[in-house]
Amino acid sequence: MRMLKVAVVVMGVLIVLGVTTIAVVISKRLAAASGPPMQALLDEPAGTRIVGVAMAGERLVVQLQGGGPDRVVVLDERSGQVVGRAGLAR
Repeated sequence: MRMLKVAVVVMGVLIVLGVTTIAVVISKRLAAASGPPMQALLDEPAGTRIVGVAMAGERLVVQLQGGGPDRVVVLDERSGQVVGRAGLAR
């Protein structure tokens, strides 16, 4: 009977430690996922305006008009760096 009581107490402690560990891991992942917003500086001519934005995986695709031919700029979501540009024919 005494062994049963010890086993129950040990299992209860393990359950509490497990639930606490899971809660800590989830809270850390949520805090890391909601990091600072991306900041990017687009070196575009005056008169340029953003006409469309879309996500493509971990990339942000920005469609621009004005200040020259229409174009698309692809940004890395994490760093805000320009990873690609494409001009659009009219």
